[in-house]
Amino acid sequence: MSLSGGLAGANKIDDSRWTHHRVQVDDFPKHSPAPEAGIMLHYISCPPPEPSASKGTILLIHGFPQTSYQFRRVITPLSDAGYHVIVPDYRGAGESSKPWEGYTKDNMARDLYRLVTEHEGIKDKIHVVGHDIGGMIAHAYAVQYPENTASVCWGECPLPGTKVYHEAKNTTMMWHFTFHSVPDLPELLVAGRERIYLKHFFDRLAQNPSAISTHDLDVYATAYAQPGAMRAGMNVYRPLEADGEMNSTWLEAKGKCEVRCLNLWGGKSFSDEATSKTMSEPYYTNARFDTVEGAGHWIAEERPNEFVAKVLKWVQQS
Repeated sequence: MSLSGGLAGANKIDDSRWTHHRVQVDDFPKHSPAPEAGIMLHYISCPPPEPSASKGTILLIHGFPQTSYQFRRVITPLSDAGYHVIVPDYRGAGESSKPWEGYTKDNMARDLYRLVTEHEGIKDKIHVVGHDIGGMIAHAYAVQYPENTASVCWGECPLPGTKVYHEAKNTTMMWHFTFHSVPDLPELLVAGRERIYLKHFFDRLAQNPSAISTHDLDVYATAYAQPGAMRAGMNVYRPLEADGEMNSTWLEAKGKCEVRCLNLWGGKSFSDEATSKTMSEPYYTNARFDTVEGAGHWIAEERPNEFVAKVLKWVQQS
């Protein structure tokens, strides 16, 4: 089964303008066993119908346990509105390389910065949209590369280093934060049971579990059953404490980020405006909050039309 999942046939997705690329964004450490010359990122590029009249670029960053496939229903609609849409599999996920290390969010954001600026050649400021783990990466992108970021939209994650993160990480809702941080054991327990484990995630956090079809679940399970994929999936959680320290260090050294920020959550998810603001306002000079009504955690899949409308409304603001 292709990891793209046969998008056009299975979900009636118009992917006619999509192109798939695989580019090197980093070198493998010399001591790492690797079949490739360097760390490769797979990504989808979807230009607007009239590229010469492009309104800008939107970078979509997925979360766990997902891949770029998460955004299958929103790529073309966002592009139809006049934007060049770039959708990577971040380091360790989907059809990208699965190195042993390099999963701090500053490093994962650096991968995407190189993809955008060096391989796509985009020098103008872009709009960065991140969900779940991708939200943590989006924050790291905006803070490290404000000169390259027109706006940032992130949500559905407790930002490492914040009071919300420290209060949430040991709750029943976030039990997997602890489980995934244990060395080696999670991969061993999940091996051969990827589909069962992922289905639990989708069902538990969805307002509309049927939004993740049997076919969709097969696509994700196939992706995370690849050699090294579940290890990499756990590795995005293992440095979260270091990510929190980095977020605090950036705030102390640089002050609040001046990139305008939107926290976007599912209306039926696990956060509200007050909680969201306690995460974003200490880090941004201009932070706002919005929800996609009727959605749980998996916003772009549960309510794709509403997700597109919210993102477009945000990026089109001056």
